[in-house]
Amino acid sequence: MHVAHLSLVDYRSYPSLELDLRPGTTTFVGLNGQGKTNLVEAIGYVATLGSHRVSGDAPLVRQGAPRAVVRAELVRGGRRALVELEITPGRANRARLNSNPVRRTRDVLGVLRTVLFAPEDLALVKGDPTERRRYLDELLVTRWPRVAGVRADYDRILRQRGALLKSAGGAMRSGRADTHTLDVWDEHLAATGAELLSARLALLADLREPAGEAYRSVSKGQGDLELGYRSSLPLLAEGVATTPGGATPSPEELRQGLLASMAEQRKNELDRGVCLVGPHRDDLVLTLGGMPAKGYASHGESWSVALGLRLASYRLLLEDDVMDDPGGPVLVLDDVFAELDAGRRERLSEVVADAEQVLVTAAVPEDVPAALRGERADRVHVSTGVAVREDGGD
Repeated sequence: MHVAHLSLVDYRSYPSLELDLRPGTTTFVGLNGQGKTNLVEAIGYVATLGSHRVSGDAPLVRQGAPRAVVRAELVRGGRRALVELEITPGRANRARLNSNPVRRTRDVLGVLRTVLFAPEDLALVKGDPTERRRYLDELLVTRWPRVAGVRADYDRILRQRGALLKSAGGAMRSGRADTHTLDVWDEHLAATGAELLSARLALLADLREPAGEAYRSVSKGQGDLELGYRSSLPLLAEGVATTPGGATPSPEELRQGLLASMAEQRKNELDRGVCLVGPHRDDLVLTLGGMPAKGYASHGESWSVALGLRLASYRLLLEDDVMDDPGGPVLVLDDVFAELDAGRRERLSEVVADAEQVLVTAAVPEDVPAALRGERADRVHVSTGVAVREDGGD
């Protein structure tokens, strides 16, 4: 798979852009603040319907413009596909696939698959559990696009149940509590939460081996990375489905476990007005040599862990072959080499050099290792919202 053409209208710093891309490595070079990351962010948005830099869509639209448009022409297994996205803050975004409108924007998920490496990845190790849950869920959606609907349903139910807990808590304190409606939302949350949790545990089982191997490759064999899962659900106590060899409960067992935990926590939830049980409370546990990576890993080790997780994502997608993509996902390396020491730069570049398409941003060409500057490499100069190929083409 590769992106053959990118078209932007009023996206970030680009009033208009038309850019041809080829398989191999393309490096976007330019000073900081000139728009390099905006280009790879737009490609990532086509793949995930989200930005790795901001949580909302408003910053993606050029100042003064009512909307932004991103078009990406893709080549996958010899076939071409065109994805068009119209981003309108405050309104529902719209999408077209091969010039035909789709019913839901998320219906284009899976057409383009990317794996992104960025300076923000350090938060996977040093940040709060939200970052690690996002990593798992975004990879889930990339592998199995139908999970996007599960996530959306779970988030909607979680918001509605949380609002109900707040109002019911106040009614309980005034002696007017009626928890029948809450029982109904417990059922909804348990059913959807069990589906999401089951998918996460299946992903975790697939991730363990490639993550450990990837960590060893970028750290030059310095220690072992292990992945675990910390859950708010007692059914998933330490050692059960959270470590290698642990038995994984069925979705029905997870649903029943969530219902039982919500019943046990109901008083606390009503007192606090928040949902205390569910996948939104869980964490991906990263350990090095039996010690938590967060708080114990050095800066270099933390980078190796983050790179290991991203490389594991790439290897899983490469092996899946679910979408009949012989070249695997597009790799995006957004200013990541500037953050790494020489050894990790070289080892990362050697691992990804054979990918069908690698898109790199760098302030100076010398930041890009030699393995990514060979015969299959192109360079695009970026300056103040203009991207020009070095051979003179736009």
